[in-house]
Amino acid sequence: MRSLILNCALIGAALNAQCVLAQDFLIRGATVHTASSQGTLKNTDVLVRGGTIAAIGPAAGTPPGATVIDAKGRDLTPGLFGGLTNIGLEEISLESDTVDSTLNLKAPAWEQQWHPELDMTPAYNPRSTLIPVARIAGITWTMLSPDSGDSMVGGQGAAVTLDGRYDAVLPGSRSLFVAMGSSGAKNAGGTRAAEYMLLEQAIREARTQGPVGEGALLHAAGRETVARYLAGGRVFFQVDRAADILGVMAFAKRNGMKPVISGGSEAWVVAKQLAQAGVPVILDPIKDLPSDFDHLAASLDNAARLQRAGVRIAFSSGDAHNARVIRQLAGNAVAHGLSWDAALAAITANPADILGLGATRGRIAVGQVADLVLWSGDPLEVTTLADQVWIAGQSIEMRSRQTELRDRYVDKLKAHTAL
Repeated sequence: MRSLILNCALIGAALNAQCVLAQDFLIRGATVHTASSQGTLKNTDVLVRGGTIAAIGPAAGTPPGATVIDAKGRDLTPGLFGGLTNIGLEEISLESDTVDSTLNLKAPAWEQQWHPELDMTPAYNPRSTLIPVARIAGITWTMLSPDSGDSMVGGQGAAVTLDGRYDAVLPGSRSLFVAMGSSGAKNAGGTRAAEYMLLEQAIREARTQGPVGEGALLHAAGRETVARYLAGGRVFFQVDRAADILGVMAFAKRNGMKPVISGGSEAWVVAKQLAQAGVPVILDPIKDLPSDFDHLAASLDNAARLQRAGVRIAFSSGDAHNARVIRQLAGNAVAHGLSWDAALAAITANPADILGLGATRGRIAVGQVADLVLWSGDPLEVTTLADQVWIAGQSIEMRSRQTELRDRYVDKLKAHTAL
């Protein structure tokens, strides 16, 4: 009897969850920034059914039983991309027990075995306190990015949705991460030349059948992983110097990889070559001070110049604890020559396209996943807040650890003041 009751309860919970997921709602009278060729639609309705966008504009109607949200002209955008982050892989940066984003083998470059087969997604924690902090700021998905640690090859990451589910990985987004330039050289014996020497060795091993020999860079699993990326797999190259960007592009083309430039502080210098090769760049558009010799040509109009040249760009701060500053990055890019629509695309549609997810997310379009944000004002203004966030059509509770602490101490302060 106890087992029967438990089974009934589980079935009921599952059915209830499906009902919540399938709930229909209509957002009425919004200023809809579609992040698509449709541009911005004034006083427009958006209908959501079963977690996807079912209709936009007059076709939306008012289905019986649908919840109606009156936007009153407020701005509606797709859910924002959080950038390349450690959200869900890192809780407290200085507490190593809560950091799962880096593999440290503590071996010199000439004694290392690389582990491209390392996949960060099993370490993702959907109950991380960082997730609600990002989510209530309009961020609905992010790309898990492994840190290189003491190896040039950090391993693999993938995009995840931030709705709290355990099966959060978005199919088709898995990518390999490789640190190049001065960062990679530190883990390659101190010279950029060794970066390519070691990568070429790893590729030869991946293409070779038979047992792994002594002194090999890769285990059997690593060879299988690298081989997959040599057949058109997406590889993020962390690189900033213009000459290094060209070197990485040539290397990737020679070896059948699909490169994405991460960093790209000097990318504007080689914007023409990037556009001709169709290589996208994920950058931080407010980097303009040369923190080292790889960033000497860093410029605040990097994003605008790349956009004008025809390069697909996306933004990332790389900061898990402050991923919400992604809107600030976009706003600053607008202040330095990038169009408003292009800046919005750089935190919505473009990263979805770069990661092979453009068919399902990144835009407000019929058939797309209903990741939506209703704003109190211009989404790229820092004083604007997200009034409501939906992920896959589900309304997100607009609370986080930070808001709970704020409310707790505001109430105490009010009580103390009253005395």
